[in-house]
Amino acid sequence: SKGESLKDTAQTLQAMGADAVVIRHSASGAAKRLADSHWTTGAVINAGDGTHQHPSQALLDAFTIRKHLAKGSNDLQGLKIGIVGDVLHSRVARSNVALLEKLGAKVILVAPPTLLPVGVEQWPAAISYDLDSVLPELDALMMLRIQLERMSDLFFPNAREYSRYFGLNQERLKMLKTNSIVMHPGPMNRGLEITAEAADSARSVIVEQVTNGISVRMAILYLLLAGE
Repeated sequence: SKGESLKDTAQTLQAMGADAVVIRHSASGAAKRLADSHWTTGAVINAGDGTHQHPSQALLDAFTIRKHLAKGSNDLQGLKIGIVGDVLHSRVARSNVALLEKLGAKVILVAPPTLLPVGVEQWPAAISYDLDSVLPELDALMMLRIQLERMSDLFFPNAREYSRYFGLNQERLKMLKTNSIVMHPGPMNRGLEITAEAADSARSVIVEQVTNGISVRMAILYLLLAGE
């Protein structure tokens, strides 16, 4: 906010002797730029860069899914995961698609065409514009936050219209498999992409995701700083 460059910030942290730098940045690619530079010798952890990636969120999401749904093995082979909402601006969606596909799951992106990025057809994921049609086949449903500040950008007509077609409510909750789970990276807009009933339902693991995030991020720090 004071106008300092990424390089100067990194060199200041290096001068302090930081063994690791956790970076969240508005510019896509900032974490990689820092990691590839000679400005710091510490480990670099990407805590979200622009609309690009959020790898630790994907790891905690995969951990949560595995904890609830994996059967006898460590992978997610054959599970179907729906990611619903603002995929266009979501670094969470990008990281989850990459990781979940790598772990053997099938990802289905559900959103209006205006909230899907150019080139999404090349992602290792299926695409649907109809939430109701995919709900019965999902093992996990991940709702993405709709950012209220984007309302004026005409990505969709209004909040009521979005909720009608892509919001998770009590009726849609009943369409899911009996053992499926509901997820959200937070923070939630209750009443927009998810109702209070859905967020607080027995199949919601949203609060547990936060708890799991602590363990997963501790593990990341341990592996980078202490090795084996």
